[in-house]
Formats: sequence, C-alpha cells, structure tokens
Amino acid sequence: MDFRTCVNIQKEWDIVGARQFGRDFSKKLGFGIVDQARIATAISELARNIYLYAGSGKVCFDEVENVGSRGICIVAIDTGPGIKDISQVMEDGFSTSGGLGAGLPGVKRLMDEFDITTKVGEGTEIRVVKWVR
Repeated sequence: MDFRTCVNIQKEWDIVGARQFGRDFSKKLGFGIVDQARIATAISELARNIYLYAGSGKVCFDEVENVGSRGICIVAIDTGPGIKDISQVMEDGFSTSGGLGAGLPGVKRLMDEFDITTKVGEGTEIRVVKWVR
C-alpha cells in the first residue's frame, strides 16, 4: 500500500504531530467529533509505543474504501526490537513502561480493524482501520 502521508517519529514532540495530522485527516474524511477523538487517541498510543520501545519509526495514513464504505487506515512501522510475546502485550493492564496498560488492547477497542506483525530483532508493524459511520 502506498500511503498518502507518513509522520516520522523520532522525538516526543512527533507524537503530537502524528496525532494532530490524524485528527485533521479523519475530519476531512467525514468522521464525527467522537470518532476523531478515538482515532487521535489510537494514534497517540501507537506513536508513543514507537518512541518508547523502538526509538524511531513512522505512522502512515491513507484513505480506504470497501463496498461503499470509506475509512482511515493507519499503519505504525518501526525497526525496533519487536515484541517477544504478542499475547502478553494484548492483555488489559499489561505495561512495561509503568503506564496504565491501556496500550494496544485500547487501540484495538478504539478501532474497527487491528492487525499486528512483529519479528524479534527486526521491528513491528501495526495496521488499524476505522470506518466512517
């Protein structure tokens, strides 16, 4: 998939940039204010994970369509250490950073589609989609 726009994540401030871009893009696609907030929250979590665990990466955005529906596709990509135990990080309350542990399970709940691919020592790619209601 060729993405319309990617935001590089290298410093903490880039998290804010990715979040704001995603909110603006979702508004242009016709999402309501509540879904814009859900999307922005998911982006914050994905970008923060890149910053905290991989050091750098990118969050990419594009419009998607499926049988008359349209939505936003967001892909978080890094070349960090990868995730050793996906089932563990997908447990509610699990946190390695001392946070609340809403993390990836929270992202999955906020979005309509969620897919994670990871390889230890090579990085992680998380793809999420939200459809306009």
